[in-house]
Amino acid sequence: MTISRRNFIYSSTLSLAALASAFPAHAGTANKDVKWNETCSLLIIGTGFAGLGAALESHYLGMKDILVVEKMPSAGGNSIINGGAIAAAGTDMQAKAKIKDNPDLLYSDILRAGGGIAHANLARRIADESVSNYEWLRDEIGVKFKAVTFHGGHSVPRSHAVQENTGAGFINPMLAKCKEFGIKIQLRTIVDDLMVNDKGCVVGVKARINYRNDRPDSGKTIYIRATKGVLIASGGFSQNVQMRTSHDPRLTKEFTSTNHPGATGEMIQEAQLVGANTIHMDWIQLGPWTSPDETGFGLAPLAVEPMVGYGPMINPKTSKRFIQETGNRKVRADAIVAIGAPCIIYTNETNFMNKVVGKNMRKEQFEAAMKKGVIRKFDDLKALADFYKLDYATLEKENQIFNGYMKNKKDPEFNCMFFDDGVPNEKGPFYAIRLWPRVHHTMGGLEINENAQVLNVKGQPIAGLYAAGETTGGVHGMVRLGTVAVADCIIFGRIAARTANKWGGC
Repeated sequence: MTISRRNFIYSSTLSLAALASAFPAHAGTANKDVKWNETCSLLIIGTGFAGLGAALESHYLGMKDILVVEKMPSAGGNSIINGGAIAAAGTDMQAKAKIKDNPDLLYSDILRAGGGIAHANLARRIADESVSNYEWLRDEIGVKFKAVTFHGGHSVPRSHAVQENTGAGFINPMLAKCKEFGIKIQLRTIVDDLMVNDKGCVVGVKARINYRNDRPDSGKTIYIRATKGVLIASGGFSQNVQMRTSHDPRLTKEFTSTNHPGATGEMIQEAQLVGANTIHMDWIQLGPWTSPDETGFGLAPLAVEPMVGYGPMINPKTSKRFIQETGNRKVRADAIVAIGAPCIIYTNETNFMNKVVGKNMRKEQFEAAMKKGVIRKFDDLKALADFYKLDYATLEKENQIFNGYMKNKKDPEFNCMFFDDGVPNEKGPFYAIRLWPRVHHTMGGLEINENAQVLNVKGQPIAGLYAAGETTGGVHGMVRLGTVAVADCIIFGRIAARTANKWGGC
């Protein structure tokens, strides 16, 4: 007998024989053997970093009949629109740039940012496999890397940026490889139920094909059998206001999100209904580098992250600095929200052109951001102060103090990190960006072990069910360091494939 997840959660108190009468057919239950419309080996839900990483790893392991389903009309999810860099510790690119790094340092950074609640076994896997994962992407998948950049909260520059400066630089080569290998990717297919057999194994799903995201009830129901199990790689719940306010009541609809519209977290809920445990659900990260002068993820983050440490962040109410510019995302986002108004970050033209344009942002992206008013250019500090209605005398003094810190490479006020190639902001032109946080990443999700198996509420693996990426919790703890999520997604997607490949079914 195969039963749906709605039945399975009651199986501890009801006999299987009683299920047919206990739940009506219209509730989505299956009280008799399911007639499968399709059979695959590993069924992967989601076409982002984790899902495509798992699909490609499965192919390299020799797995046949891999199926990837995606509820949206196009592939890539949040991954294709992200900032386009991945964390790796101890690479050849770092060595060439004379950056000393190693997995132990990355591991300690993840744990420190995580505030003591990150799961060490998961962080260790990411740190230890970060270099081999970077090399796999470069050598096997064809991802083109161009530079190593710094992101707030890391000890050293270790974010390896792709040529495209967006996640498309990863996703498009991964999609091309999937096409080359004949891996089936089925769009507009939403999963409604995880199907569990009488032994407690997840053996497939109930889904709808021809689904439209703007019509929640659309699509034709089918049943897909998965002989190697089901991998949930469907992302987080940043766009689900009800779900996020359930865990953090502050994050109402007044806070927009950087995420694509499909980041609604229903697969986390479906897994819960077959007994999966969730952890860290109230740790929801705001991106401190988004601008109120554009929507979604936008272009501002591509400029802001390489600007930190090269110019001050200014409170518009006081015209003074207020936080560690190179601090992690939570430190900065919380400080901006506490002010209650967008803050300003700026630096001089030399720093901006050396670190941003051509390095972390393409010329056409820079020009688009300038045209939209996301990035603004000012001839001098007085013009900048006048435009943002700052007190010029206060700002001028604050700028001088910051320049002194830059020259001494030491900030006794906020402990900002400074870099050897930084030029003090003594003369213009200056480039400035307004900042206001958006909901960006949900650190909580399904609990997994180091083999990417989903754990139930008793800490035991649910047979045939795997998860990777933002749909999981525990990896990052309180704060996710920039670009570590890309490594997390791909590494654990690949680990899930290896675990599924060894599973004999039940």
